[in-house]
Amino acid sequence: MARGGERTGMLVVLEGLDGSGKSTQLALLRAWLAAQGLPPVMIKAPDYEDESSVLVRQYLGGRFGSRPEDVGAYAASAFYAVDRYASFRTKWSEDYRAGRIILADRYTTSNAYHQAAKLPAAQWPGFFDWLEDFEYGKLGIPRPDLVLFLDMPPQLSWALVARRYEGNEQRRDIHEADRTYLLACRETALAAAAALGWEVVPCVRGTNPLTPEEIHEDIRARVWRHIR
Repeated sequence: MARGGERTGMLVVLEGLDGSGKSTQLALLRAWLAAQGLPPVMIKAPDYEDESSVLVRQYLGGRFGSRPEDVGAYAASAFYAVDRYASFRTKWSEDYRAGRIILADRYTTSNAYHQAAKLPAAQWPGFFDWLEDFEYGKLGIPRPDLVLFLDMPPQLSWALVARRYEGNEQRRDIHEADRTYLLACRETALAAAAALGWEVVPCVRGTNPLTPEEIHEDIRARVWRHIR
């Protein structure tokens, strides 16, 4: 892909509430792209294994307060933005500029809904504008070509997270532990999708969850349209 005469790769971001099945879908999409001769570069935001994520880890671990709203939307966004900037500059900028497909497990787009959930609805558009200008404009990290939001109802995603942690509530971070906050995040995610041009991928039919294979088929079709 060329932008302003510069050849770049394609950045595909998979988003969703905790427990929405992102890990499964990322693995399926990675395998499918590799089978097409387009093996992607995988990135995860935040990068918990890198020292650049220290503020994110402290925030999620409750060092700055036990509730998500104890750290304001703009301050928390800056924690994550620093980690993304470091990741881009040190780990995947060369692959991106070489034209590779970058497949991201969360990105700037996570801030859009996780942090907007702390603000009144009237402030969401201004926050979305600030966030995109800050990260894509001021910091200069790439803007995604495609953002897919896995829309799993919070009641189901909450149950899936509980299963992941085998009932040990102490293992949840301050986002995962706050059910009201997760409900608000779904509302802000759908608002962000409408405002910012994300594609919403339904994960249920009626009240019944779709199978991972059905969701993957939908994702695969959406990604292929962008690749072509």
